[in-house]
Amino acid sequence: MKRHSTAVWQGSGKEGKGHLTTQSKTLNETQYSFKSRFEEGTGTNPEELIAAAHAGCFTMKLSFNLGEAGFTPQNLETNCKIALEDGAITTSHLTLKAKVKGITEEKFAELVKDAEQNCPISKVLNAKISVEYTLN
Repeated sequence: MKRHSTAVWQGSGKEGKGHLTTQSKTLNETQYSFKSRFEEGTGTNPEELIAAAHAGCFTMKLSFNLGEAGFTPQNLETNCKIALEDGAITTSHLTLKAKVKGITEEKFAELVKDAEQNCPISKVLNAKISVEYTLN
């Protein structure tokens, strides 16, 4: 499987502007700029997209792990915070709220750890990854 996206940028790094388009067109000429990346401007930015990708990937991997262990999650909600420092993504912190009937805390922690280490986005990030969770 291969996926692709396109970035178009016009102008200088600070005054310029660009847009992103994904293969699925979920992002279709979605605006990004210096302000949306480093300030609070309108549009998206690469770090926000990495945070979304990591949250989604981790959550899906955990769902697969739970299924393989005989559990069906009622709800998994993951928030991801990415830190960009000195031109590099240094941390990705995942906060998970989970509702899974019948699972022990020990088994859940084991499956979470596996998802943290083995989802494809975790594998590609050269950053400290951490997870905290609540299980109901």
